Amino acid sequence: MFDCLVKWLAPMLPFTTEEAWLERNPESQSLHLEQMPDVPTQWRNDALAEKWKKVRQMRRVVTGALEIARARKEIGSSLEAVPTVYLDDKQLEKDVGGLDMAEIAITSGLDFSYDSAPSGAFTLDDVRGIAVVIGKAEDRGLVKCARSWRYTADVGSDAEFPDVSARDAAVLHELKTLGRL
Repeated sequence: MFDCLVKWLAPMLPFTTEEAWLERNPESQSLHLEQMPDVPTQWRNDALAEKWKKVRQMRRVVTGALEIARARKEIGSSLEAVPTVYLDDKQLEKDVGGLDMAEIAITSGLDFSYDSAPSGAFTLDDVRGIAVVIGKAEDRGLVKCARSWRYTADVGSDAEFPDVSARDAAVLHELKTLGRL
């Protein structure tokens, strides 16, 4: 299926990229005529790179668990899930602190636990100290937003846009103010 998606999207990407580039840089002729800029060496940040390495490792474990849940037909979309991530080390949560791991993992929520991971929790041999159990968003009383498809507790909190989350309602209000809605 992924191959099919790539075959369908690959021809579109250069055109979409070109359109986005020209929208942002109207004085340019084409993105494809641009040279890659030199990256200043002072931008290198080893601590930040290490943090994102841990984020990517955690995301790998979460997405692995999501794929198994999807294959078992427990969920359809990753947005139907609220994973519980069991950590052996409290430092790992601090390392990814300040980031919305649910957004990064493309789920409707994500909880951390320091309890022992239950039997059958998903793990990866090359990522130690992280185990994941997938929970369903609907089982937690969350409702699907008609705009973002995320499951949240605040869908319907805005009377003007009753089928969307508060975050999406705020965006819709802004678009309405700008005359784009």
